[in-house]
Amino acid sequence: MADNQYLYAVARIRTKENSLLDKSDLDQLMNCKNEASCLRLLADKGWGRTGDENADQILIVEQDKTWSLITELVEDMSVFNTFLYGNDFHNLKAAIKQVYTNTDFEDIYINHGTMKSEEIIKAVKEHNFNSLPEHMQGSAEEAYQVLMHTGDSGLSDVIIDKAALETILQKGKATNNELFAKYAELKVAVADINVAIRSCRTHKDRTFMERAIASCDSLNKSDLIEAAQNGVEAIYGYLSTTVYEDAVAAIKESSSAFERWSDNLIIRHIRPQLYNPFSISPLAAYIIARENEIKTVRIVLSGKRNEIPDKSIRERLREMYV
Repeated sequence: MADNQYLYAVARIRTKENSLLDKSDLDQLMNCKNEASCLRLLADKGWGRTGDENADQILIVEQDKTWSLITELVEDMSVFNTFLYGNDFHNLKAAIKQVYTNTDFEDIYINHGTMKSEEIIKAVKEHNFNSLPEHMQGSAEEAYQVLMHTGDSGLSDVIIDKAALETILQKGKATNNELFAKYAELKVAVADINVAIRSCRTHKDRTFMERAIASCDSLNKSDLIEAAQNGVEAIYGYLSTTVYEDAVAAIKESSSAFERWSDNLIIRHIRPQLYNPFSISPLAAYIIARENEIKTVRIVLSGKRNEIPDKSIRERLREMYV
């Protein structure tokens, strides 16, 4: 679809952007005394459906609303697959564990992948990995064999997680769209930094890091692994020479602060799409904005439910798109 063919879709998205939560909306949520008050406020803003009684139901409905809207506006939904591959690989991990434990799980699968979770479960149960998309076949077979023969669920997850990152990056670049490519690059880089920090703190060896860290353009994989082998301060030193220098302060603060920093980084990169009158990019930005919004609301609701001090909740809140 040519850029000018997205004009109507972008116009619809502009009206929907007016309903996105902003900082003042978050302040209202934070001023609620408890989770029940938050849910009432969200219902007043159109969140959920009549009859939804708990946070999980409401958040799932909001995710469904996002994808239902995009499905209405775009004929070929495959253009958004960059955002969905991660869900496929999550479901692959879940299916392999389900088969390994011979247990039926109902609530561990994620909706909105590029393929139905039932298809992934069937492929794993039948050990027919050729029925999966080509980008999943190798990691599915390897992770399956590792878990079945060694019981090492951690290594099995690492194999699939890396394949997910490689797929997101490759497919994101292949769209020839700046937003998708940048989103994919940031997702992989942030994941790599996370792996490096955790591996360093848990004293993982170089072989493990080679298996767990994916290559990307904005980080040098060899240099990152070398730094991780030499301690957290060495990682800080290496990151200070990259475009992710600002991540250092967040990592030093806490893992949740680093997650907040990485989500905010993506939001800042997509915010210019608020002024883009056409192309697929404003629609993609809206999807990211909605995911960020839902994640932030989940943080507030969880904090209120567990009576976490407001100051601690606020420290985890993400920047809003609008």
